[in-house]
Amino acid sequence: MTLTVRVIAPDKTVWDGTADEVILPSITGQLGILSGHASLLTALDTAVMRVRAGKDKWTPIALMGGFAEVDNDEVTVLVNGAELGEKIDREQAQKEFTEAEQKLATTSTDSRQEQIRANQAFKRARARLQAAS
Repeated sequence: MTLTVRVIAPDKTVWDGTADEVILPSITGQLGILSGHASLLTALDTAVMRVRAGKDKWTPIALMGGFAEVDNDEVTVLVNGAELGEKIDREQAQKEFTEAEQKLATTSTDSRQEQIRANQAFKRARARLQAAS
């Protein structure tokens, strides 16, 4: 049996198809989803979701946080933003990751807001780079 998977961002549907397996980046760790999985609702971290459609064909998708619902072999992922790994320019993603890493390292510990923004930018850049790799 297969799963029906939909990844929906505010501006577009990033993935709508079937899959044999899905790995979700929940805020408590990675969740593997196969057909027959128990129903669940989970918050997602800014990280990479992986979809296996075919024997060894994994598709990485960079997610920018959101929620996932699993019910009756349907996986619905609602996110703030998402990008297919194959559509990400790896060199640009590497540059953005390096910049975000440097900004995070040099952010003042006095400003909590600055730290949060730098950390979020770092997580977004890391997810994009990992999905592009």
